[in-house]
Amino acid sequence: MADDATTPWLIVGLGNPGGEYAGNRHNIGFMVVDLLAERIGGKFKAHKAGRAQVVEGRMGPPGPANRRVVLAKPMSFMNLSGGPVTALRDFYKVPVERIIAIHDELDIDYATLRLKLGGGDNGHNGLKSMTKSMGADYHRVRCGIGRPPGRMQVADFVLKDFSSTERKELDWFVDRSADAVECLVLEGLERAQSAYNS
Repeated sequence: MADDATTPWLIVGLGNPGGEYAGNRHNIGFMVVDLLAERIGGKFKAHKAGRAQVVEGRMGPPGPANRRVVLAKPMSFMNLSGGPVTALRDFYKVPVERIIAIHDELDIDYATLRLKLGGGDNGHNGLKSMTKSMGADYHRVRCGIGRPPGRMQVADFVLKDFSSTERKELDWFVDRSADAVECLVLEGLERAQSAYNS
């Protein structure tokens, strides 16, 4: 494992750039990193290394226990996320086991979380692009959005905003997802899984 004090964690929220996508189910990764940025007191700015916006800061209590983090939102579209993430990985010299992708997950019920290391992409275009660029051995924080109702196409479902019923729980869900990311960075995967996997 890389040196804890100097090597940052690269925490990537997956989503599509642009106001018309901001409230979409597919953009929950952006929502979570926005909240994390707020918590560490940072504002997203364009990064010179790749098509991404980043916030650099520290997570955790003051002192030796805290961790250096880079929060990122790729500004390519979802299916091209791998390029910007790889550019940031190379720029900050982050080993793949210190990369966390936060993304929407169809196969998990809405407002349910699962954390894991590595695995397949499950048809998720953002993960597919990241895995193609740098292998599969990064962490995932999988934010459940459930399956589309009736005969709605998956592509239409993920690019729609959360329903009014879902929005009642959305702030809580985003907050819990951000807590899970912090726990993963500060206390490790096993601890985060036992606290947040539902």
